Amino acid sequence: MADDNKSASHEVRSNLPPLELHVPQPKFRPGDPVDYSHIHVPKAGKQARPDIAADAKETNELVYDLVRVLDDDGKAVGPWNPKLSTDILINMLEKMVLVRAFDERLFRAQRQGKTSFYMKCRGEEATSVAAAFALASDDMVFPSYRQQGVLITRGYPLIEMVNQIFSNKGDKLKGRQLPIMYCSREHSFFTISGNLATQYPQAVGWAMASAIKGDTRIAATWCGEGSTAEGDFHSACTFAAVYNAPVILNVVNNQWAISSFSGFAGAERTTFAARAVGYGIAGLRVDGNDPLAVYAATSWAAERARTNKGPTLIEHFTYRTEGHSTSDDPSAYRSTDESKDWPLGDPVNRLKQHLISLGVWDDERHAALDKKMAETVKDVAKAAEKNGVLGHGLHQPFATMFEDVFEELPWHLREQSEQADRERAIKWPNR
Repeated sequence: MADDNKSASHEVRSNLPPLELHVPQPKFRPGDPVDYSHIHVPKAGKQARPDIAADAKETNELVYDLVRVLDDDGKAVGPWNPKLSTDILINMLEKMVLVRAFDERLFRAQRQGKTSFYMKCRGEEATSVAAAFALASDDMVFPSYRQQGVLITRGYPLIEMVNQIFSNKGDKLKGRQLPIMYCSREHSFFTISGNLATQYPQAVGWAMASAIKGDTRIAATWCGEGSTAEGDFHSACTFAAVYNAPVILNVVNNQWAISSFSGFAGAERTTFAARAVGYGIAGLRVDGNDPLAVYAATSWAAERARTNKGPTLIEHFTYRTEGHSTSDDPSAYRSTDESKDWPLGDPVNRLKQHLISLGVWDDERHAALDKKMAETVKDVAKAAEKNGVLGHGLHQPFATMFEDVFEELPWHLREQSEQADRERAIKWPNR
């Protein structure tokens, strides 16, 4: 009887087409012409700005739109215009140019063999620098690996960053972290992790603890769009929604993970900001190459969190103009025209043009700024090199391998440490 039922069931479905599995494919590959006509770029200033105290569902339309402030002429328009002073705007531009100069110098240092690894954020500077300007300096930041702009904006010494990249004797992390994975308690900058999305639940948990203590500090965290496929991302969203955590959840949608495009994380179906709708939290989709839009959205979300109105998920729609890291060759998987033709332009150039439109900036001043920041980073890098670079031997005392892990070193590790010291003294008596 069971076999008869199975046969009958199969006959009923015999007129159906076979099942097919959909495998996302990018629209262009190496050598292909680029056509961004599928990307809708709305006019700047046309997006409504909900009240800070608005119910989360009042942001639902904004998760499919694109919050923009700077128009094609470099003018700031619309209700999201933060109306920043020219002093703040120039300071923001300076920090973005400094971040870019830092990236260029340290990327080159890796190619010269002075460090093992580096990651640039070219094209994405606004997502960290402008956001840092909108946050309070003591708001806790849980970064991914392209938020060096937050640390630089908060005034962390550049030489400490370079020491960490070179893993030299001046490295406060004692050579234990992968280069570019900084941390600074004094600057409220949590340790960067190479494991994707782990910082999301940490940020939500920290924000919950801040609320439990009745503090006024909020948390902000970042991940790439590819990392939204990680379980940690969704666990964090659940806790943030359930406990109304004072946290900003930033998704930097730069179109590419290390070698796979955003479709593998769900971009073909909907926006990444739309994930907020399913969790019942506020969501914004922002032009990530518009520094004023990033500032305005972050400021809105920060005030919302600080006034107990809950979390906000912000998708920064931007583009990674270069490789994922020094270990990546983007020419192997994407068209060389993608970066050149990206419809939202370059964040540094857009802020520059805005300042020019205000009559407080010009090409000569910008060229001088580029030169000044390049010289600043050059001097810092040379100073850090005096502390050592990759391949110059052991930079940290051997015994540090056993430090900073246990409050009291267990007996078996203490024995190993003492044995290692004896062997080192025999092998290298003059060190």
